[in-house]
Amino acid sequence: MTLEERFWMKVSGGDVDTCWTWTAAIAPDGYGRFWDGRQMAMAHRIAFELMQAPIPEGLVLDHLCRTAACVNPWHLEPVTHRVNVARGHFPNSAKTTCPQGHFYGDTNTYVSPHGRRNCRTCKRRSDARLYAASKHTTEEKQS
Repeated sequence: MTLEERFWMKVSGGDVDTCWTWTAAIAPDGYGRFWDGRQMAMAHRIAFELMQAPIPEGLVLDHLCRTAACVNPWHLEPVTHRVNVARGHFPNSAKTTCPQGHFYGDTNTYVSPHGRRNCRTCKRRSDARLYAASKHTTEEKQS
């Protein structure tokens, strides 16, 4: 059996306008997983590449239908990670300030490798407290 045959056996649906539901392994984040012969891969990415085109480097697929288990390639659009997050239904993405009230702007915000926004002002203050605490501990050990 080919990879494509194995893949499509695990999909329910087929109308271009409706979601095609992945019926096999689903990860805790709700996205389908498929063994491609080398590694576990995201099912929606495989569907897109089988039926549309390779995903351009540096882009992710945005589920326009907002259904993580959907593998309908016409419900997927290659976009940047930033666009995908901005379009998403993530309550934190709408926030304009950090929990301490500092504005999330280009100069005061950095994005972690996990895609989370962080406040530079809070980070500097936290780093200063940690440095002071470690310096104090080092001085105690020396005396």
